[in-house]
Amino acid sequence: MEKFKNLPIVKKLGFNRIVLVVIMVLLYFLFSVVSGRPLDMGNVLNTVDFMGFLALGVTFVIATGGIDFSIGPVMFCSGLVGGQLLVVHGWPLWTAMLITILVGLAFGVANGVMVAYMKLPSFISSMASMRIAKGIGLLATNSAGVSWPSSGAENDWYRNLVVSNGVPVGLIILLVTAVICAIVLNKTRIGRYILCIGSNREAVRLSGVDTRKWEALAYVFCGLLAGVAAIMYAGAITKFAAGQGDVFNNNAIAACVMGGTSMAGGTASIAGSLIGIFIISMLRVGITALKFSPDWQYIITGVIVALCVFADIRSRARKK
Repeated sequence: MEKFKNLPIVKKLGFNRIVLVVIMVLLYFLFSVVSGRPLDMGNVLNTVDFMGFLALGVTFVIATGGIDFSIGPVMFCSGLVGGQLLVVHGWPLWTAMLITILVGLAFGVANGVMVAYMKLPSFISSMASMRIAKGIGLLATNSAGVSWPSSGAENDWYRNLVVSNGVPVGLIILLVTAVICAIVLNKTRIGRYILCIGSNREAVRLSGVDTRKWEALAYVFCGLLAGVAAIMYAGAITKFAAGQGDVFNNNAIAACVMGGTSMAGGTASIAGSLIGIFIISMLRVGITALKFSPDWQYIITGVIVALCVFADIRSRARKK
């Protein structure tokens, strides 16, 4: 095993990511064989298209050693506000989409300020933002929720951002965004500071770096991508229920942990987060295809996350 891990191509791709890809492929064949028909990858992609953006965003936050439990409700709040302006008040589609993204960005800025400048624990700030996002969504729609235009309706072209003539446009946009995020995280000063803050915040501060600015920026990225996720969710599902969204931030965080992003900060993998989202989405679709209760997804995901965190703790202990 050690010889395999030390192979140049394995080091370049990452042993953990290779294992995750193997698990993903095995899951596909397992669910396909047991259910008697190929796993519905279209259904898988419907979830990946928006969940992937949440996972990318929260990867930056976890890399700093923080957490953001508000991204799911923020995504829903963004979609509710934008959808209400579009459907009820008749705003132009482009404007409604822009507002949707800006709402997510605003929450990202607020979280960044609370954590980096006000020194609130990220757990507390994100819980506060989660409640505020739910409240704004409820107020914006009078607790009724909102449905964005469906296929065939006026202003339905935004759905082409997810699928257009059978082409998985949403997946393409997600992959391009992931490449950009990977470059930012691994090849730029922004990413280096974010990772260093997660590894040793005090050492970074003593070196003369304004850690507050870079830590806040991680939350800004997270909020911005939550707003983009709302657009993709609208394109895939259309219906936003008021006061919802919790399950999505849990899945996004679980995907990051599965993918090798350390909850202690300092280590993060954009590719790993994407693979983790695929695995979670395949579990959801596969469990449904086997006619088991969807609740099993939560149990299996929880067990996997616990094992991944345990493995990360053991790995860090061995390096000390």
